[in-house]
This record gives sequence, C-alpha cells and structure tokens, in this order.
Amino acid sequence: MPLTPQDVVLFQGDSITDCGRDRDRQLANDPASLGNGYANRVAQRLLAELPGVTVHNRGISGNRVWHLRDRWAEDALALKPTVLSILIGVNDTWHGTAKGQPLDVPEGGTSLPEFGRIYRELLDRTRAELPDVKLVICEPFALECGAVTELNFHPDIDERAKLVRAIAEDYADVFVPFQTVFNDALAQAGPDHWAGDGVHPSEAGHQLMADAWLDAAANL
Repeated sequence: MPLTPQDVVLFQGDSITDCGRDRDRQLANDPASLGNGYANRVAQRLLAELPGVTVHNRGISGNRVWHLRDRWAEDALALKPTVLSILIGVNDTWHGTAKGQPLDVPEGGTSLPEFGRIYRELLDRTRAELPDVKLVICEPFALECGAVTELNFHPDIDERAKLVRAIAEDYADVFVPFQTVFNDALAQAGPDHWAGDGVHPSEAGHQLMADAWLDAAANL
C-alpha cells in the first residue's frame, strides 16, 4: 500500500460517504466521526496497517456538487489532505431529473453542464492550493431496484458517471469505478442485496466499496 503514516486522507461526498457520522464531533480517526460505511472500513484498514495516518470524513447527506463548492474551504482545503477522495453525483440526479424538480436551483438537481463545471472548478481550486494532493475520484452509481427503478435514475446517472470518468482522466491520480464494481457483484446476488433502494449501500455494499477503494489506492 503506497500510502504512508504521514498521509492525511479526506473523504468527501454525500450520504453514501456520511453514513450516519456524528457531525458534531468532526474528529480524525474517530469511529463516530467516520460513520458506518465504506470510509470507516477504509480507515480501519489504514489505521491498522499505517499507525499515524490521519483519516477524516466530511461527507454530508443530501449534498450535491454545489454544496461541496460552498463548504470546500472549511471542509476540505483547511484540513490540508494529502489524499482527497470525492464521491458525488447521485443527489444531483435524484433531486433533479429523477424527481422532475428544477435544475440548478437550491431545492433541485444539477444539470450535466453545471455539474461538470462546478466539479472541475473544485478540482482546479484544490490543485492550486494543494498542489501535491493525490486525488481519488469515485464513480457515482445506481443499482436497478428501489428508488432507482421507481424514479428511472439510470439515463441521467449513467451520463453523469461518464462525465465523472472524463473529469477523472484530466485530474485524478486514481479512479474508483464503483458502478463497474457493483455491476460485477450482480453475478453473486441481486441489486437489493447490495443497496436496498438502489442508492444507499447495504453492509455488503459498503464492504465492496471499501475493497474497491483500497485496490485503487494501491496505484497512488
């Protein structure tokens, strides 16, 4: 594993990353502050193998990409990560196209052009202020069950994932292909085994994500 005990790892994103963390604590390497999902599982492995490493989780449930932009100074740059992991996009679909709500307004989703513009703006800002940071860009995903099926997520989330892959080609040190990981897992069990509503992973789903993240991090 190429990470070192001196690394500061930051997970950013929405509810999939948040996963019930105690936002009042905001402590590094603290189980309650890390939530109950893939970020916590990655942290457990890193802390066991690299004593001294620092791991933060600043995911917030419901966030779209513009939420990240609005809190980036405090919740990302100020922490001075050496490894920054970002998973964002599903709420930009869910709160917009999937629910038939307006795009590019606070209560709605985010259009694909605006999503890409803000995402790139975040990464440009990050590279300017933290030139040595390693970027782990994660693919947004959806499984065909629950809310995803009911609200027909896939046309929009698939295009959003393509956009994130293109952004990753320009900016990422590593890309984590979560949609591919879950698609491959469907050979073992149905979609609701991995994410009951098609969006929020089960215990099994979070373990898949943690394993995939760690596999990708081996290439940092």
